[in-house]
Amino acid sequence: MDIAVVGLGYWGPNLLRNLYELPGCDRLVACDLDESKLNKIKSRYPVVEVTTQFQQVLDDDGIDAVIIATPVSFHYPLAKQALQAGKHVFVEKPFTSSRREGENLIALAEQAQRKIMVGHTFEYSPPVLKIKELIEKGELGELFYISSSRVNLGLHQKDVSVIWDLAPHDFSSIFYWLGEQPVRVSAMGRDFVQPGIPDVAFVNLEFASGCIANVQLSWLAPSKLRRTTIVGANKMLVYDDTENIEKVKIYDKGVDYKDPETFGEYHLSYRSGDVLSPRLDSFEPLSKEMDHFITCCQEGTVPKTDGANGLRVVKALEAAEYSMNHNGIVVNVDSLD
Repeated sequence: MDIAVVGLGYWGPNLLRNLYELPGCDRLVACDLDESKLNKIKSRYPVVEVTTQFQQVLDDDGIDAVIIATPVSFHYPLAKQALQAGKHVFVEKPFTSSRREGENLIALAEQAQRKIMVGHTFEYSPPVLKIKELIEKGELGELFYISSSRVNLGLHQKDVSVIWDLAPHDFSSIFYWLGEQPVRVSAMGRDFVQPGIPDVAFVNLEFASGCIANVQLSWLAPSKLRRTTIVGANKMLVYDDTENIEKVKIYDKGVDYKDPETFGEYHLSYRSGDVLSPRLDSFEPLSKEMDHFITCCQEGTVPKTDGANGLRVVKALEAAEYSMNHNGIVVNVDSLD
């Protein structure tokens, strides 16, 4: 396949590197308005073609697919043009700036009979895949709640809140694990550093299954945390993405309730057993993701993280942002349609 990568800021070069190393990618074109970024790519990958003109990418009939790694405000217009030009499209997270834009891109892709895929890379990572496997096997039992922290000192964004910047990672993983999107969302946040751009947020998610989740997000924290706790009826799990080796740990801990048979009988017993760290596969998630995109385009299969997958995250982001801007009210996700 011949593929163009549009946007060479923070993430674009990583996408390009992985595509360059995949046998399924025959020709690569890099596109960015900044010529200095193109020069860096050209010096590192001499065979990669470069251009500052997106229209040139659209007019090139040899290019089969376009990878969009620009700021989110450009996702919709660029993806729309690429689909209208008959290209398959991969869009980095978050999918679009609004659910309406996401719905329009999904419809356009169907009309053009082209694939559209969203860059929820964590859904291709060994720890997240292992956790999904454990949940489906019933290892944790009925899931009670999920608590996640994604905080660091920076990097502050100029165009989006901390919710739109950081929450897509956790939302996509949580929705993937549970196999559902939230029905209700609420959020509180503050703009402590840049007026009008919240840098700290606490998001609550409620699911139809009864599971609840809390996601803490911050650009204003003393240390980097990437930690998720999943509590089930049988066992508990901690996923720490900052760990080098044992990223996932399963705790045989819990509380057993027994109906009292006599007055005054203590009816709670606490269980504390072994702590196990399952073996994880070793591969680069981004390479797996890019290879999956190429395969879907070539074979006509539906991407794991397709437009609908990206849209459910955007809906939750919109609901969280709306709640945060309206004093933390509880928002029914579908009510914003």
